[in-house]
Amino acid sequence: MGLFDFIKNQFIEVIEWTDDSSNTMVYRFPVANKEIKMGAQLTVRESQAAVFVNEGVIADVYFPGRHVLNTQNMPIMTKLKSWKYGFNSPFKAEVYFINTKQFTNQKWGTMNPVMMRDAEFGMLRLRAYGIYSFKVAWPEIFLKEVFGTSSKFDTESITGQLKRSIVSGVSDMLGESRIAAIDLAMHYDELSAQGKEKLKPVFENFGFELSTFLIENISLPEEVEKTLDKRTSMGVLGDLNQYTKYQAAEAIRDAAQNPGGGASVGMGFGAGAAFGKVMADALGKQDTKQDSVSEEVKVCPSCGKSVPVSHKFCGSCGKSVDQAAKKCIKCGTNINVDVKFCPQCGFNQEASKCKDCGIKLAEGVKFCPECGTAV
Repeated sequence: MGLFDFIKNQFIEVIEWTDDSSNTMVYRFPVANKEIKMGAQLTVRESQAAVFVNEGVIADVYFPGRHVLNTQNMPIMTKLKSWKYGFNSPFKAEVYFINTKQFTNQKWGTMNPVMMRDAEFGMLRLRAYGIYSFKVAWPEIFLKEVFGTSSKFDTESITGQLKRSIVSGVSDMLGESRIAAIDLAMHYDELSAQGKEKLKPVFENFGFELSTFLIENISLPEEVEKTLDKRTSMGVLGDLNQYTKYQAAEAIRDAAQNPGGGASVGMGFGAGAAFGKVMADALGKQDTKQDSVSEEVKVCPSCGKSVPVSHKFCGSCGKSVDQAAKKCIKCGTNINVDVKFCPQCGFNQEASKCKDCGIKLAEGVKFCPECGTAV
């Protein structure tokens, strides 16, 4: 060291730092032999904090403003008294500038799938990713626990550890949530808030504050996504039978319109026949359905006309079709209990009684089975 350098190093320092990067977290101010002089001027800007380490111990933490530092390094005198140490002052002092702004757009994601038990799909492998932001909230803890005495420290030096902590916390949270895999997308906000609360103590152990934590996506395995796509398609198609007929008709039409010479003529005839069959089947099923509906009738007990089952009165005679009825002893038609002649076959309902004892006689008998009187 020359005389000029010796004299230059004895001036009282003006200590400040301006950050020209986006990811520098800590910067140690360079002072010759770490000998900050008594009365040094320290300027701390907004979004900064300065940790003053004097003789190996954290002496103070300074926040934005101008400060005066007190050390035992007196200009020139301390240097001269340090001749027995090779003119190297034993009173070491350092200033570490810490960037307290938010470090935003930090990405996280699961390197390996997270196993989850789902009630509908069974065991699933899920992947998740998102972003987070953090800042240094406790400079003293950060110095002791993370960067130590490094001259410079950036986000890349710590984000690997933070990401692994996030993935571990998110994996545990998803397993405990018991939310169906198909419903996870509608709970991103709630899961993000839970994840932030769960991870806050982990960040505080490093002297950090977790400002934001967001889950952008939780993806299902490819096989499950294909199954869901098929299920969605089935729901959109609705009646698969009608859709199949429509597809067949479309294919037949396209084949018939295909200009392929003689072959297309034959295909056109075949297409026409096939199309006719499709339409006949469709119409036939509709006719069958209509016939089945028309067969659902009942007989009016008064006049014997057919009446739809949903009607309560006969359209021919106007009488109630739900009143008490009996069957004609000859043809079995439903008739009113007070009717003497069947409206269907005209048979006298009173003639079936024995003229002596009055019991009912079966059709075709010639003698009363009770008294033996000839009918």
